[in-house]
Amino acid sequence: MASNGSKPVIGISTYVEPARWGVWDTSAALLPRSYVDCVVKAGGVPVLLPSVGRDTSALSAVDGLVIAGGADVDPARYGQQAHETTVSRPERDGFEFALIRDALDRGLAVLGVCRGMQVLNVALGGTLTQHLPEAAGHTGHQPAPAVYGHNRITLAEGSRAARILGTEAKGQCYHHQSVGEPAPGLKAVGWAADGTIEAVEMPGEAFVLGVQWHPEQDDTDVRLFAALVEVA
Repeated sequence: MASNGSKPVIGISTYVEPARWGVWDTSAALLPRSYVDCVVKAGGVPVLLPSVGRDTSALSAVDGLVIAGGADVDPARYGQQAHETTVSRPERDGFEFALIRDALDRGLAVLGVCRGMQVLNVALGGTLTQHLPEAAGHTGHQPAPAVYGHNRITLAEGSRAARILGTEAKGQCYHHQSVGEPAPGLKAVGWAADGTIEAVEMPGEAFVLGVQWHPEQDDTDVRLFAALVEVA
């Protein structure tokens, strides 16, 4: 918990991807600025946690955690062979799975965004659907490269997600995978019109919430980030 008079510090896991800036073209630990802006607008202090190695001791310096979006989770972690469309980042998986477990042990508030929701589910024993266009029969969750789908999400009455957002939310989605079987200890609380699970949470007092859409894409509505910051 943040001390009196200080703002909660929110750790955000990073992408680890090839990147270009200036004259450089190299591997980088990076994060879309939208995550940072949403945490700041919500009243928190963002700190980036590079997704390399397995050392999670930096969690001792934060009050809450955001697991950001990104590449697919390695299907070997939930006992499946990789679909031809699956693109994973095993190094990032290793760090974020360790991060999730340590954060839960510490009782930190956790928000998983897109991939972050999937990491949360798999880390706790759930599975993923690897290619939604085959399962759902359409590409509405990821219409085209760099184009977000716009979905209405129904949220379960009485859930933490519904208390924050109401029983219906608008989500900007960009995912070709989704939660298959929810993990023991997680409850599905949000669904797209086609039945795709769009939100999961851990019942009880702990703030452990995952959303499949990208709330950081709308910095005029930072209610999810504000709820995380408030608990932190």
